[in-house]
Amino acid sequence: MTVDTSAAGITWNLSDLYAGYDDPAINATMQQVTTEATAFADIYRGSINIPGGPEPLHLLEGLERLETLTDTAYRLAVYAMLLFSGDTSKPEHRDLQQRMEQWLTGIQNQLLFFKLEWLGLSDADAQKLLDDPALARYRHYLAGERRYQPHTLSEPEERIINEKDVTGANAWQRLFTEMTSGLSFPLEREGQTEQLPLAAILTLLRNPDRAIRQQAHTTLYMVLGEQAQTLAFVYNTLMQDHLNIDRLRHYPDPMARRNLDNEVAPEVVATMMDVVEQNYDIAQRYFALKARLLGLPRLQVYDQYAPLGQVTTHKSYAEARTIILEALGGFDMRFQEIATRFFDEHWIDAEVRPGKRGGAFCMGLPPSHHPYILCNYTDEIRDVMTVAHELGHGIHFWLARTQSLFNFMPTLPLAETASVFGEILVFEHLLNQEQDEAAKLALICSKIEDIFATVFRQNVLTRFEQAAFAGRAQGRLTPEQLGERWIEANGRYYGDAVEQTPGYELGWSYIPHFINSPFYCYSYVFGELLVLALYAMYREQGTAFVPRYLALLEAGGSQAPGELLAALGVDPHDPTFWQLGFNELRRMVDWAHELAG
Repeated sequence: MTVDTSAAGITWNLSDLYAGYDDPAINATMQQVTTEATAFADIYRGSINIPGGPEPLHLLEGLERLETLTDTAYRLAVYAMLLFSGDTSKPEHRDLQQRMEQWLTGIQNQLLFFKLEWLGLSDADAQKLLDDPALARYRHYLAGERRYQPHTLSEPEERIINEKDVTGANAWQRLFTEMTSGLSFPLEREGQTEQLPLAAILTLLRNPDRAIRQQAHTTLYMVLGEQAQTLAFVYNTLMQDHLNIDRLRHYPDPMARRNLDNEVAPEVVATMMDVVEQNYDIAQRYFALKARLLGLPRLQVYDQYAPLGQVTTHKSYAEARTIILEALGGFDMRFQEIATRFFDEHWIDAEVRPGKRGGAFCMGLPPSHHPYILCNYTDEIRDVMTVAHELGHGIHFWLARTQSLFNFMPTLPLAETASVFGEILVFEHLLNQEQDEAAKLALICSKIEDIFATVFRQNVLTRFEQAAFAGRAQGRLTPEQLGERWIEANGRYYGDAVEQTPGYELGWSYIPHFINSPFYCYSYVFGELLVLALYAMYREQGTAFVPRYLALLEAGGSQAPGELLAALGVDPHDPTFWQLGFNELRRMVDWAHELAG
């Protein structure tokens, strides 16, 4: 049974991938890829890591064949993942997802030699190939792979790790998703008890009625508390697995893998996070204002996202479509045209229903196919921003699809650029349409809080992860010990302005990024602060900014973030660059104070 919202019935059409979990084409594709992988290994094994290196055209041919093979395999794996995300409760979806993981691991192990032989070349031989014009299209990918040389094991060891993950880390991640998607949160309203999924109970934390917010908070953490031991066990297991792999691969700290994947120097991340913490006072000053506007002596944690005033915060899915397309068209018509296809061609699953994965994401792989968006649209204005955010990803993927598969995906910090930029375009559009001062205040406050959630909160999440991993290195952490680290990390952000209401010590327990993508969250901080600075450039330069921004998106992952940002005059090593974003945020908070009188 779906939750009653305007997005009921808005589901994606996956038939352009496969007709269903039992489509005979699935087995045919698996057999085709398996056969091609065997043939690839027969041709190229032993032909890359040779004295002097292979001929450039031989390496190029191998890369192109490997890319085509990987593209076909990805389509199948993505289909299984999307089907499972849409309804994690169906046994056939779980079975297909697990079957695909096992099969894909086998294919990856069969093809693993190619990467290892490339890494086995001497630096001099590799550099000759990197400098060859025939390989220019793959230069960044090939150079990027060699960054992992100190952390790569032998082929038998790499195979064992891949196979172990199917019943190890991947299985624990799947268990977490199934658990949290299947939880039911009882909420009593008007004499009746409703059973709500996680997405719906989280939405009620933004309800105008404080009693409902408080009840939602209590219910959320009551149910999570019943599962706390299991959720802590899952997290402990995954942290220890992460630490074990770091030891085997000689990574210096738990964040090192993520930094290497992101092509961001650890000192850049440290500088950025320090600047964020130096600006926590912006949030604390705002929270004091919000408490006054709500008539409270102090905010409870469940008050921080309460809507202000009597201005409606509801927007139907149809209204969201109109708002987003108008906003994107005001920036550039190409953006509007791409986004329209997502709505018209059913590339979005927005319906809220039991068993569906919570949160939102945009799946852009492989670039030979169009992206898909999953969200849980509950008719709140923030859901408009969520759709805009994911459409930003979708537009980014669509524009970058001319890149090769291996150069397509931008690193995480830049992957958030288009999504956050899309949110700001929609926010500015809504603000420019609004004439009522109270409504303007509500919109500005809503946007401020969204930015807080993307910058300050994600910084807090990353600090919690650092503390959790440091603790896990000493031994298993109980739910209470995880809660202590959670409260401490949040306390530096909230200060005396927000009370962390009892129950909130379990706030760590349902965050999927901790489980699926350790240290992902600082990428949101990077992306939001970058976009605040870029949007200031757009306000100054107008339409002249658009081609430079399009070039950034079209580049995908074909260059390192530092190179792409240098073309825009950005230096992420400089603390003053990060402060530019906070200057914009401080300006918005000052504006809210003025409107509030």
